[in-house]
Order: sequence, then C-alpha cells, then structure tokens
Amino acid sequence: MPNYYIIGFMGAGKTTIGKKFASKIGYKFIDIDNYIEEKNKHSISSIFNLVGEEGFRKVENKALLEVSLFDNCVISVGGGTPCFFNNMEIIKKTGKSVYLKYPPSFLYQRLIHAKKKRPLIKEKKDDLLNYISETLSKREFYYLQADYNIEEINLKVSDLIKTLGLAK
Repeated sequence: MPNYYIIGFMGAGKTTIGKKFASKIGYKFIDIDNYIEEKNKHSISSIFNLVGEEGFRKVENKALLEVSLFDNCVISVGGGTPCFFNNMEIIKKTGKSVYLKYPPSFLYQRLIHAKKKRPLIKEKKDDLLNYISETLSKREFYYLQADYNIEEINLKVSDLIKTLGLAK
C-alpha cells in the first residue's frame, strides 16, 4: 500500500486530519515537523534560529527522504515542504498526495492565534493576511501537483476515504 502525504499551507489542519485518517485506515502517522524535532533534539523554531530557513529546508528534505522509505504511513508535511528541492517529486514517487486547499481568509482565521510556534509568521502583525495570500500564491504551483485537491472546509475522514477510493 502506498504512503499518503497530506500537504497544504500552514494552518490547513494537515496534522489533525492526517492523524484521524491514519487511525481509520490502520496506517502509522508521521508529522514531519515532529519527526525533525525528535531526530534533531531541537524545536522547529530553534532549528530556524540556528541555521535559518535555508538550513531548515535542507534538514526537512533529509527528513522527507527518510520517511518516504517507510511503508503504510500517512505523512503530514510542513507547509513549505513541497516547494523546495525535489520534495514534490519524492512525494509523488513514493505515495499519493492530498492537498488541503483553503482560501487565505480561512487560513488567516486559523493562524492569527497560533503565531508563536510558527517561525515564518511569528513576527507578522498587521500583514499576516497579506503574507498568507502572497505565499500561498507562490506555493500553489507545487500544491496543485497533488493527486487529490480537497477544498472541503469541514472535511470528515469518511469523506476523505471515499475521495481516495478506500471506502469498503
């Protein structure tokens, strides 16, 4: 069975839906940020502080290569993961990908109170919505390469399972 990758912008709910989906289909769940933190013994924020975004993206690429070798996993990747190096190619070669596609206004509402633990937006004040809109427009090129694009705001795992053709 292939791995399933949940991709999309930060705040889209990739980890939440990924955990429920993995549990429902009997797969292991991996959140790539948690995987990186455990392997490196540092939080994502401290890795950003130590090596900057460019250094973090290298760490992230290495982690993606490692988890892509696992079997029967649902892998939630960081919002930027598909957009760097050959990461989207790795995702496409080693599993099926699901893009949780939401408008900037929805993402803004989810992120406005969760900025502290997100290094790319923690300093954003009045320009958060603008940042989300601009960054999302740059990243969509990669996100839209996913095998499935889902725009359902209140996505239920049962609907995801049907969309992926896994319903019994």
